[in-house]
Amino acid sequence: MKAFTYERAKSPAEAAAAAARNSGAKFIAGGTNLLDLMKLQIETPAHLIDVNGLALDKIEPTEDGGLRIGALVRNTDLAADERVRRDYGVLSRALLAGASGQLRNMATTAGNLLQRTRCPYFYDTNQACNKREPGSGCGAIGGFSRPHAVIGVSDACIATHPSDMAVALRVLDAVVETIGPDGTMRKVPIGEFHRLPGDEPHIDTVLMPGELITAVTLPKPVVGKHIYFKVRDRASFAFALISIAAIIQRDGIGRVALGGVAHKPWRVKEAEAEMPLGAKAVVARLLAGAKPTPENAFKLKLVERVLASVLAEAKGA
Repeated sequence: MKAFTYERAKSPAEAAAAAARNSGAKFIAGGTNLLDLMKLQIETPAHLIDVNGLALDKIEPTEDGGLRIGALVRNTDLAADERVRRDYGVLSRALLAGASGQLRNMATTAGNLLQRTRCPYFYDTNQACNKREPGSGCGAIGGFSRPHAVIGVSDACIATHPSDMAVALRVLDAVVETIGPDGTMRKVPIGEFHRLPGDEPHIDTVLMPGELITAVTLPKPVVGKHIYFKVRDRASFAFALISIAAIIQRDGIGRVALGGVAHKPWRVKEAEAEMPLGAKAVVARLLAGAKPTPENAFKLKLVERVLASVLAEAKGA
């Protein structure tokens, strides 16, 4: 691990300003992803800004009947919150499907959104990776690609986003709240927060330099059966080959978002109108234009079969 300087921020505005002042600075809270990357020298921040002391660890009701989740709310607390379990069950289930209990005790809401890909080429500094070293190439293209993206890919990157929580937030139409170095606050819909790789796969989100996530807001609860289904290579502590977050109403109409298939949580709202016609019709629009590799083409059929199971479960509820 390379040497770095450290400070504790006293307010969100101060944290953002400090990040802007210090080139190569990173925010740290739970550190469950960042510290691993620092040990491997994939991330080499010159300065760490500790945000744990900020008052961003509350879950509060909003005026329109939703919830505002502070950026520092730990994953364990969020999954266990009575309001989340009752009204946003898909989010609670997604959180419990990710990582171990020990990691959930440390991991934060903002950190979960910002975690980096688990592509093995990204983690191996002897391999080419445009996300880790822009312009170096992509070892996964033409290499081992079974866990990689099948849609929204580019010639520069076929990595997937690893978060379970973000997939649930996508189906819930969450909004990410931030503060910039100049004190400007903004709200970013979750569907616009993560980027597709394009020619700049090393840029994961639309956050500006120094911009700090302060909260994630959920709109008023969506009525329907909340389901999160995750397919992985082992029963626990593994990232999704594919995952499905769904909210299905009694008339068969609903929402669906996918994990494990793209560089960001994947949702195509136009595809949801096809739900009464069945999983095959939904997937035909949801994954239209997919570009799988020979090793991960199975994901297309896997999504269809899992979605069919999800729709059957919702219908029988």
